[in-house]
Amino acid sequence: MPLSQFDIDTTGRYSDLRRGVRGLCARFPGAYWRRLDGERGYPVEFVEAMTAAGFLGALIPEAYGGGGASVAEASVILEEVNRSGGNAGVCHAQMYVMGALVRHGSAGQKERWLPALAAGELRLQAFGVTEPTAGSDTTRIQTRAERDGDDYVITGQKIWTSRAEYSDLMLLLARTTPLEAVKRRTEGLSLFLVDLRGADEQALTIRPLETMINHHTTEIFFDGLRVPATNRIGEEGMGFRYILDGMNAERILIAAESIGDGGWFIERSVAYANERVVFDRPIGQNQGVQFPIAQAYANLRAADLMRWQAAELFDSGSPCGAEANMAKMLAADAAWEAANVCLQTHGGFGFAREHDVERKFREAKLYQIAPVSNNLVLSYLAQHVLGLPRSY
Repeated sequence: MPLSQFDIDTTGRYSDLRRGVRGLCARFPGAYWRRLDGERGYPVEFVEAMTAAGFLGALIPEAYGGGGASVAEASVILEEVNRSGGNAGVCHAQMYVMGALVRHGSAGQKERWLPALAAGELRLQAFGVTEPTAGSDTTRIQTRAERDGDDYVITGQKIWTSRAEYSDLMLLLARTTPLEAVKRRTEGLSLFLVDLRGADEQALTIRPLETMINHHTTEIFFDGLRVPATNRIGEEGMGFRYILDGMNAERILIAAESIGDGGWFIERSVAYANERVVFDRPIGQNQGVQFPIAQAYANLRAADLMRWQAAELFDSGSPCGAEANMAKMLAADAAWEAANVCLQTHGGFGFAREHDVERKFREAKLYQIAPVSNNLVLSYLAQHVLGLPRSY
């Protein structure tokens, strides 16, 4: 039976949702994504279609015009985008960045921003956290936000802030209390919703970064950018806790994207191995070809089970830090294994742009490194789950 006749998740859950996303994605075939990859373009039409269908507003409460979906349902949306051959990375931040506003924003902030985001009138695609000198040590960021009357004045630099050029709003983490003045280094960080529209060009500079994938990433320089105090999310100094609160959802959604990638790679591998004939037999008849595909499939199925466990725990309000991190790590590794198998199965044709394998190959690698490296996931598990000494 060809793999395309069944899903990685064989339970049949969310089948209607899957069909809806697949139907939309069918309007954006490989040629669409290849063109954008070559041009380093942003998929405006795709994002608009996803917004119009309600998929990008899935996690916004129904009271504000969103879908009121669970993280499990949102994960299916992103999985199916990648399974179809697309790239959910171009819009996934609209889901997981939204959580800080939904969970910690004031009633006024929600009324102001969420209906417009759900309707597609605004985009919240950018998340400014990482800095060149701090890397994964978020508590060491140096971007400052100093109170001046009714505003905060932002000074500093962010890097790897994707889609800032295509976003109306950006969620920004900055220090409001110097590191040396706090008892715990996780204190003194605050979260802001920055309106990028009409921002002072002298105070805000966005520079695109060329990378191996079309991820629309940038570095951003703040030189006295004024942000109204009413745009601060939650309490001053609590920003680190607020972003941690959303990271479990982020891990689960990223895991689902990797599951989608892995499914695409395996499906393509099976199809090519069945149809490619060399020495008068399909290459898939050779164990040297079929065993790696089967192994990749088994590992992907196993990673998917952890994804579902993490999503169910999250949606029930239960602690899920370990499960969310393991889901992200296992899914990213399984997708990368499937990517290598797919390229190997296709041989030289895997390097031809028209087959999309090389594009998806490049895209799949990202999630072993970002938004958190798999090594940091292992460090987290070692320390917080197994009780081993902190290693960093």
